[in-house]
Amino acid sequence: MPANAVDYADDTSATNGAGGDSSKRLAAEAQRTFAEARAKIEQVVQEGLEQLRAQSRTYADTAGQQLDVAQQYVSERVKERPLAATGAALGVGVLIGLLLSSGRR
Repeated sequence: MPANAVDYADDTSATNGAGGDSSKRLAAEAQRTFAEARAKIEQVVQEGLEQLRAQSRTYADTAGQQLDVAQQYVSERVKERPLAATGAALGVGVLIGLLLSSGRR
């Protein structure tokens, strides 16, 4: 039993003599099948990309809103306690400076 359409076409041409019509018909059918499969795959990929774009827009909007909320929260806390915020910022700056300078040694 032939494994694929090419083997089938070879078997058919061997049994039918010339077999030109049969092999041409099989080749045309194989090309049509491949074209249909390619079209279906392209459609599925396009639908997947559209879905991915829609989801990424949603996630980007949500992240932007959460960033705005976080910015407002930090601004309010700094206004409530400016000295504590300044001290915390200074401490973080010193810590980062120490980490960066230790990498040079």
